[in-house]
Amino acid sequence: MTQYAEYDDVLEGKCPFGGNTLGGAQTSAPTLSDWYPQRLRVEQLHRDGAAANPLSDEDYAAAFATIDLPALKAEIKQFLTTSVPWWPSDYGNYGPQMIRMAWHSAGTYRIADGRGGAGQAMQRFAPISSWWDNGNTDKSRRLLWPIKQRYGAAISWADLMVLTGNCALEIMGFPTYGFAGGRRDAWEADDATYWGPEHIDMTAPSSYDDMVNRDQRWTGKPGDADYELQQPLAASHQALIYVNPEGPEANGDPAASAVDIRITFGRMAMDDEETVALIAGGHAFGKSHGQVAADRIGAPPENAPMEAMGLGWHNPQGAGNGADTMTNGIEGSWTQTPTTWDNTYLENLFGHEWEQTRSPAGALQWTPVDPGAPRTPDAHLPGVEHPLMMMTSDIALKVDPVYREICQRFLADFDAFTLAFSKAWYKLTHRDMGPKARYLGPEVPADDLPWQDPLPAPTAAPLGADAVTRLAQAIRDTGLSTSDLAYTAFSSAVTYRDSDKRGGANGARLALAPQKDWVVNRRTVPVVAALRAVAEQAGASLADTIVLAGCVAVEDAARAAGHEVQVPFTPGRVDATQEQTDVPTFEWLAPLADGFRNYTQPDLTEVTPVSPEQLFLDKADLLGLTAPEWVALTGGLRALGGNHDGSPTLTDRVGVLSTDFFTTVLSPDLQWRKLDEAGTRFALDDRDSGEQVHAATRHDLVFGANAQLRAVAEVYASRGGEARFVRDFVAAWDKVMMADRYDVRAG
Repeated sequence: MTQYAEYDDVLEGKCPFGGNTLGGAQTSAPTLSDWYPQRLRVEQLHRDGAAANPLSDEDYAAAFATIDLPALKAEIKQFLTTSVPWWPSDYGNYGPQMIRMAWHSAGTYRIADGRGGAGQAMQRFAPISSWWDNGNTDKSRRLLWPIKQRYGAAISWADLMVLTGNCALEIMGFPTYGFAGGRRDAWEADDATYWGPEHIDMTAPSSYDDMVNRDQRWTGKPGDADYELQQPLAASHQALIYVNPEGPEANGDPAASAVDIRITFGRMAMDDEETVALIAGGHAFGKSHGQVAADRIGAPPENAPMEAMGLGWHNPQGAGNGADTMTNGIEGSWTQTPTTWDNTYLENLFGHEWEQTRSPAGALQWTPVDPGAPRTPDAHLPGVEHPLMMMTSDIALKVDPVYREICQRFLADFDAFTLAFSKAWYKLTHRDMGPKARYLGPEVPADDLPWQDPLPAPTAAPLGADAVTRLAQAIRDTGLSTSDLAYTAFSSAVTYRDSDKRGGANGARLALAPQKDWVVNRRTVPVVAALRAVAEQAGASLADTIVLAGCVAVEDAARAAGHEVQVPFTPGRVDATQEQTDVPTFEWLAPLADGFRNYTQPDLTEVTPVSPEQLFLDKADLLGLTAPEWVALTGGLRALGGNHDGSPTLTDRVGVLSTDFFTTVLSPDLQWRKLDEAGTRFALDDRDSGEQVHAATRHDLVFGANAQLRAVAEVYASRGGEARFVRDFVAAWDKVMMADRYDVRAG
């Protein structure tokens, strides 16, 4: 059993535009995706490119270094207690509102594919900007605009939002664990991330029922043995960050809510203690807003009228803000001290019995049974008080035995609770940033935390040129095949995810559990053993030796094809230890399918309706590849014999960096024949004789079947294309090998 026991089955691979009328313009519907909803959207690899980024020529790390961070924080803190009439603060303090903004920016992170999180400030763009759960976060960012305007490119929106959350906690007496800058803003909406199968009609009134639904992402019911949230999703409902505060399906069942909380927070990489700390810590501040029925609230930002200038959720009641504010429909505060860090949340939760009631908006919530229980001050009217409030998701902490025990421990030891929330908040807001080499600023803690995938400090200077030459010769002297060397090096690096900067070759975790035990990596085990001996003899790291071995293999394969190339190699990698490797979370990096290595889990069609080529595209995206890089890299790996099981790779010259893969896939003299009903394996038959010439998979055929991929493959298969292919393959290879080297490259 793992520390994420409810995911044991998943971790074992069982899973997750003449005329006189203007009829449209670029991106207007219908688009290709409307006509062909199942098409492979290769163009997604080119989203958020330099052309979209007005700051693509800026050195963000250098710009961030010019900031006087204490002065910026002082400015933020002054703003937090300076209310403005157009959106007045609750209790005269914007702190709780800004904590919610920062939390919801970071809380989209999910461990299955590393997507989401605070890293690019995607909260500014649809669909996230217009999720029901992000109601009025648009106001938070607009309030922050004067500060962002003054600092300009020196601080990203992504960093400013998290920093403001920290400042908000600090002005209310909470000691934050630390802050790192280094997040780079996105410059256009993410139209590719899968946020769930449920369709939301964003043109309809933004009622609660329209916006928050979960009717397709779950199997079973809470408590059932088959109750499961599909991968890679983490949120329990569409348009929510975590769970429905009223319980699953707004059923008001705290026990069922606890089940959803554990699954959702676990999918966001939080254990039980971190989950309790975050909920209890976050609800120590501020209030929830539910004065107006949801069906009276206007459209979210993406569908708001032009004159709203990007602000959504127009509230027609009263002032539309302040005492009339509406967010999730629940009304009230959890504590009598909503702008002070203390333990009253837990004291109230466990010190009173709670009964269900309804908010003015009609949402289900809880109030103390005892009419003499402490009351909470009104957020805007002096001298007015209200009953305390709890959500069903709060009562869940009281009824779940594991959560209850943790709460009791935090009740007895406030310092332990403070530390736990401090570390959990730091993890929440930094989880998707990757290695500490990417962290900027004077408030980065010295600690190496397990979720940061720490690496040991180098014990020696990186290998010099002469040492690299000797090591390369020692690798050749092992007699290991070009194919095995290339496969092992690529296997070490291909785990990298640009989404959350995890994985990659640095650390040589290919040699450690769990990676060494993955089926797709079995071929690498004897190769790693041989290279370890070479590394020890040379005084080199295993990580460097594995990568250099792949570079040697590519050079030798190019030479065999008549091309002399020098594959870039940048030494300086170190070897992680097993103790530095969080096995349960690294299991999420194990592939269901990996088209680069022509691997597909045998029961893939039982686990997911997603096609192998769609997963291939997903992996190319996670590696940060463009379509030409994807094509070149795959063609080169096939030439090198890079199938996971050593099976034929559409070439009779394995180990020669040729364009045979492309000429074969594109040949009009061959026809393809399905070998199984699912259409996952195919035979290539000679069109005239009918004789089978090759066997292949969907991972191979897609480069001839998809028009955009075929267009690139034709370049390499044409006369004069081989030299270009070798050059492009080497560049793509180096990109993958260096993907995680934030110690030597800008991140």
